[in-house]
Amino acid sequence: MARKPDSPSDGAIPSAPGRQHPLVRLLQEFTLEANRYVDSAGGRNDMHRTDLNALAAVMRHAANGEVVTPGTLRRELNLSSPATTALVDRLCGSGHLVRVREGQDRRQVQLRMTDKAYRDGSAMFLPLARHMDSAMAGFTTQELETAARFMDAMIAATVAASREASGTP
Repeated sequence: MARKPDSPSDGAIPSAPGRQHPLVRLLQEFTLEANRYVDSAGGRNDMHRTDLNALAAVMRHAANGEVVTPGTLRRELNLSSPATTALVDRLCGSGHLVRVREGQDRRQVQLRMTDKAYRDGSAMFLPLARHMDSAMAGFTTQELETAARFMDAMIAATVAASREASGTP
């Protein structure tokens, strides 16, 4: 006899019909608290969440060896061209980004993080990293691997839902 995929005997936590799964509520609470942390850490350093999201995007692309342009930030952060220009101007003015022109097409502006950006980012997010490391210490490697798989799946689901909501293929 086949088991229903959401039966309690398979280890899944069922949610009541019409009710949100408890893990979805926890993800929402985590997102809210993470946003509060970013707002307070950024606020102490006169940086808006958009500034920090831009720096995180530049850092992520740079770590993958990818070129970051103002257009990259515009698309990733869903900003207008004037808002992107203001953002880049602000981050260059604060010493967190520099504009460079390299490679074949010297017309293309590339964005790079400065040492100051890495130092400021480390200082802002060190308390969060310290507390998260402490919290993760209470879990086994296998539990953390399962949590990582779960989070990867939730990120993919959120990206798919975002694309669907915006009509983007």
